[in-house]
Amino acid sequence: MSARPKIALILTGGGARAAYQVGVLKAVRELLSEPRRNPFQILCGTSAGAINAVSLAVWAENFSAGVDHLCHVWENFHAGQVYRADALGIIRSGARWLGALMFGWITHRAPRSLLDNTPLYQLLTHGLDFSGIERAIENRALHAVSVTCSGYSSGQSVTFFRGRADIESWQRSQRVGAHAKLGVDHLMASSAIPFIFPAIKINREWFGDGSMRQMTPISPAIHLGADKVLVVGAGRFHEENIRPRTGVYPSLAQIAGHALSSIFLDSLPVDLERAARINRTLSIIPEEVRREQSMELRPLDMLVIAPSERLDHLAARNAWALPWPVRMLLRGMGAMNRNGGALTSYLLFERPYTCALIDLGYRDTLARRDELLAFLDEK
Repeated sequence: MSARPKIALILTGGGARAAYQVGVLKAVRELLSEPRRNPFQILCGTSAGAINAVSLAVWAENFSAGVDHLCHVWENFHAGQVYRADALGIIRSGARWLGALMFGWITHRAPRSLLDNTPLYQLLTHGLDFSGIERAIENRALHAVSVTCSGYSSGQSVTFFRGRADIESWQRSQRVGAHAKLGVDHLMASSAIPFIFPAIKINREWFGDGSMRQMTPISPAIHLGADKVLVVGAGRFHEENIRPRTGVYPSLAQIAGHALSSIFLDSLPVDLERAARINRTLSIIPEEVRREQSMELRPLDMLVIAPSERLDHLAARNAWALPWPVRMLLRGMGAMNRNGGALTSYLLFERPYTCALIDLGYRDTLARRDELLAFLDEK
């Protein structure tokens, strides 16, 4: 009897957009014949997706309970649980930036970030029992879990992973995989959106959001032994190529949103296309030839679920839910309208938006019901 293929779940970055992943997981649980059994032996997360992935790893011995935990958190989110959203916190952040621009040459001290995400550290510290990962691995409910961060000094994409003892570390061009006992610092580093949240020091290096310079988002899952990968994206892969004529200079929010989208969204479609080309190439090479030539490449079964609607437009419709100090800050940057919705979509940790994303993820997944059941080998 052949061993069951190892299925990996890849959760990408995107700040508040990660609520979409929870809707996907909610639908997956509904389709499982055994909702308690974890269908994903390998969990790979980046940025906010790393928080969701590690949460599932902590609850790997009871997948249904893990999904319940994520639903409870994301369906009741408020921005103040992630960053200082009160008037004093916003004023302090703004004053630090203004002071640095005007007097930084005197003080030689630069602000570390636009927002203070201390509340997120407290939320993760009290909400996750990391010992659950060790138990799940020991009891074979989990093969491995990984968190990817970006090193500011080395420029490397570093994947910290915890898994079976026989999993080897790896090193490729500008990306490495390292054994680590995962903790809150890894999650804070992986989700440290550049400029918005502060970098985190792990061992000897400062790390920021794992989506930066992550050219191969699927790679960690392959190195950890995945035979199949379910990828949950944070944005639509196919947008209409329309260039509207406009004489208005883009706002700071529009430029920032464009930059963040290039960090969070652009590398995944390229990596998926690369993997598909490799699969096509391998399909025309007989298996016996691959064995004779000791070819390390192997076919990879992939399924991708991504939003069917534009999340920046969804965010623009729900931006009113942000606390008024955050709205004032974002309005000054031009983020409180349709064109600035991309930036808002990453910071809108508020219930109306996150619940809308969960519902969208749920509906998008159920629309792929037959594909997903076949992928998960569910009868």
